[in-house]
Amino acid sequence: MCGFLVIGSDQVKYKDFKNGLKNIERRGPDETNSVMFGNRYWGFNRLSIMDLSLNGMQPFTYQNCILVCNGEIYNYLALKENLTSNYTFFSASDCEVLLPLYLKYELDVMVRMLDGEFAFVLYNKDKGQIVAARDPMGIRPMFYGYTKIDHQISFASEAKALMPVCDEIYPFPPGYYYQNGKFVCYNDLSEVKTVNTDSLEEIARFLRFKLEKAVEKRLQSDAPIGYLLSGGLDSSLVCAIASHLYDRPIRTFAIGMESDPIDLKYAKQVADYLGTDHTEVIMNKEDILTSLIEVIKTLETWDITTIRASIGMYLLCKYIHENTNLKVILTGEVSDELFGYKYTDFAPSPAAFQKESEKRIQELYMYDVLRADRCISGNSLEGRVPFADIDFVNYVMSIDPQKKMNTYDKGKYLLRHAFEGTDYLPHNILFREKAAFSDAVGHSMVDYLKEYAENKYTDADLEYAKVKYPYCTPFTKESLLYRDIFEEFYPQKSHWIKDFWMPNKQWEGCNVNDPSARVLKNYGESGK
Repeated sequence: MCGFLVIGSDQVKYKDFKNGLKNIERRGPDETNSVMFGNRYWGFNRLSIMDLSLNGMQPFTYQNCILVCNGEIYNYLALKENLTSNYTFFSASDCEVLLPLYLKYELDVMVRMLDGEFAFVLYNKDKGQIVAARDPMGIRPMFYGYTKIDHQISFASEAKALMPVCDEIYPFPPGYYYQNGKFVCYNDLSEVKTVNTDSLEEIARFLRFKLEKAVEKRLQSDAPIGYLLSGGLDSSLVCAIASHLYDRPIRTFAIGMESDPIDLKYAKQVADYLGTDHTEVIMNKEDILTSLIEVIKTLETWDITTIRASIGMYLLCKYIHENTNLKVILTGEVSDELFGYKYTDFAPSPAAFQKESEKRIQELYMYDVLRADRCISGNSLEGRVPFADIDFVNYVMSIDPQKKMNTYDKGKYLLRHAFEGTDYLPHNILFREKAAFSDAVGHSMVDYLKEYAENKYTDADLEYAKVKYPYCTPFTKESLLYRDIFEEFYPQKSHWIKDFWMPNKQWEGCNVNDPSARVLKNYGESGK
């Protein structure tokens, strides 16, 4: 990952700008650069991934324009071919294509041509125009705010970079661009663009082909790549596909509690089968409690399930950063939103299943995508998410939701069936029951967090939370603990998150008061 900060005013003190940029230094510790251009401060923290030379350093400038981008443009080679007749490239950076592409096609056409994960800000001095855009799934983060002194719009990779200079700060919506003072939606991935009537076998064939391509394009890197492996379906498939594409073992990593890990056992089975260079990381109660504050500060959220699921992931990425030379990490996020959670087994109709999937995709940037980005980038690594591939997502959303519902007595059946009968994974892994990551690292992790909160707060404290936090009021002592920590770093910024991530309480069997799949009656074999 990289991190940028663009302050839209020269009235801001340079010291405050530098402090904001330093707040996101971990996103890009390799190089830092800051310039004044168009009466704006432009700052960039680089994590060198493509073109490791100084030529790949940002901001990029060309013809009175300047650009900063945190992203990977996977179709940049095809775009370069389109541009070579009137532009000479001076680096091998994938992001360098953006400036000449903008000058040739302008913003609305340009963003629709991009296949990748990106957040960028661009200023055209000749037009006196600043524009910005974020990828359709929101894999790369971006926030915007208005300076305290003169209310000028500013942008940053994370909200913490804007805190020293802006009072109003908001998440930049995924699939939107900003131009002429307006936000315009250019691609809503939750929207069904076509409806296909493919047979079950045709669906399986397309899913396999498109996921293989999604993984393959995410292997573009001049820096070494690693893989998070939980032993569950999604991360195992990513690792299996990558293993088929390499002639050497890939490096995989798994984490679990010292007392009751679930994932470690299955991750090792997958690693042994694929012949990966596998590392297990063990965490304990002290690791959980001592890292909690840093995790919430890094995440910029107060949501229960996001924080629970982040602790193991953050500690695992910390281990990778401190003990390896890896810079790029592939993960299995976004599959649940497309194919279903444990609770979506209770969807009352195909229409309800599809509507829930649409909602989850629209809000993903506040939950699992946020978790993956901050846990990975907070440890100076770059995350890539094959299941968020635009072509793959568009196809899955076009499938008849009746076929996506769990009418097969097995969740995510379509995805499992797509790889059934192949040598990618053993059948027992391919059809293993799902367990949420925050549960599967070990049930004791959440139990320790609840115990800590129970000892810290009284019943009166919890009751007073209704007065203290009228927006998205904490409803358990654990959620009050998280909210208090969040407010220490980001006071009165709770609106960044829409609500607590919870199953759809309107559905029978889902009216629960804890986001863990453990509380659902269909959890069954998931935790074994």
